[in-house]
Amino acid sequence: MIRRGDNFHTRLVNWTKIILPLVALGLLSTIFLLSDRVDLTAEIPYADVDLVQRAQDQGATKPSFAGVTSGGEAVSFSAVTVRPDPNDREFLLAETATASLLLNGGGEVNIEAQHGAANQSRMSARLEGDVRFTTTTGFDIRTEAIDARFDTLFAETAGAITGTGPPGTLDAGRMILTSNPDTGDANLRFTDGVKLVYMPPTSKD
Repeated sequence: MIRRGDNFHTRLVNWTKIILPLVALGLLSTIFLLSDRVDLTAEIPYADVDLVQRAQDQGATKPSFAGVTSGGEAVSFSAVTVRPDPNDREFLLAETATASLLLNGGGEVNIEAQHGAANQSRMSARLEGDVRFTTTTGFDIRTEAIDARFDTLFAETAGAITGTGPPGTLDAGRMILTSNPDTGDANLRFTDGVKLVYMPPTSKD
């Protein structure tokens, strides 16, 4: 015997199976109608980045290192940026480079340049671009490129120099900074057509 309540419950369940999906479909349609339209044909935005170039340009920002030469002079080097040379991994390329040498006698040498390339295995570097070579003894020299070493006291210009010093103004085809093997003192020499305009010191009353 089937009771009336059972028939009502069965019909209610059957109608619910039909109505609820329709209600859900209506809600989803409302959501899509209220939301902004999406252009499915539009291109996906992307960043215009050259990944190969980024990989080659990886390096360090504001790096610095310090050491001591075989003769005991303290050496330090810093730059705004340093990155590996993409053509030779033995070299590091530096921008806005500065090198400092603290001499055994107490003097100091500072070298500033726009660019630099350091060879890691040879402990050497070339600084280029508006190079300025100054010493605490009064020399202020300008040149286009200078080669230096970090394991010993050595610096040599690649070409002509111009500048001033305690004797006066001078021009030369080359400048060399080395260490005297006997005394350990630093020697600064100018060669290849030296022109010196002597400026006597002004007397003080």
